[in-house]
Amino acid sequence: MTKYGDIESRKPENPPIALRRVPSVRGDLIVSPAFGSNTYKANIAQMQRTYSHDSEDLGNHPRFTFNPATTFQSLDAVAYNFAEDAKPKIFDSRWLQAGPVVRTPEGVFTNTQETDDVELRKMLAKVKKVNRIYLINDKIAYAPYESFTRGIQDAGDFAINLRTNGLARALEHSRGKKAKNLTQMLKSYTLGVNVWGFEPTDKPVSMVVGLPSYWDADGGRLGVGGVWCDNGDGCAFGVSDFVAEGDAPKNQ
Repeated sequence: MTKYGDIESRKPENPPIALRRVPSVRGDLIVSPAFGSNTYKANIAQMQRTYSHDSEDLGNHPRFTFNPATTFQSLDAVAYNFAEDAKPKIFDSRWLQAGPVVRTPEGVFTNTQETDDVELRKMLAKVKKVNRIYLINDKIAYAPYESFTRGIQDAGDFAINLRTNGLARALEHSRGKKAKNLTQMLKSYTLGVNVWGFEPTDKPVSMVVGLPSYWDADGGRLGVGGVWCDNGDGCAFGVSDFVAEGDAPKNQ
């Protein structure tokens, strides 16, 4: 039977690390515990150290590192058991450093740090829209500004309404008509979402998208920020490189 949640390392090899298996539409995902709180750069440096893990559920992996999670992998990691786990531990007191985005004059690219306008336009040249956004490859998506709404809005407009959920679906790299993880997460917020810092820019600008909880008198609101200050209060996830090294976990 598949076991979800944190899986402790069985052997005290140096340095051992617990791993987290979470469900995903792309298949189960093996991620680190959240790194941080720290700057995004420092959290990535922590990911790229060498770790070990040995457990009955995942097998023995004596040497591996982590790759920084994409925005959709980050959302997979936090959506599982969100109300009891990631929300109180990360969102309510810190930030989720979900992954890189590039803001341009016309829209937002996810999971790239490319800021050359010519190269960005090449990415879009042969790609067709999928429900109002562009899925460029298996990682990068593009949401035109007209596909989403900025400012305070309800959960449905941000994650479900096809006319206004382009950013949410780009962050989740979703071909479907709604952003499933964000829809689930937003059940924990009574005041919806505040999308800020996604105004058009004069030229492409690389940022890290940050997601915190914003608290008000009557409950909470999720923030989705595109002008994010790397102030050391953020947490980020890494994805194990088992598959890249041919060291895949056991099938359960």
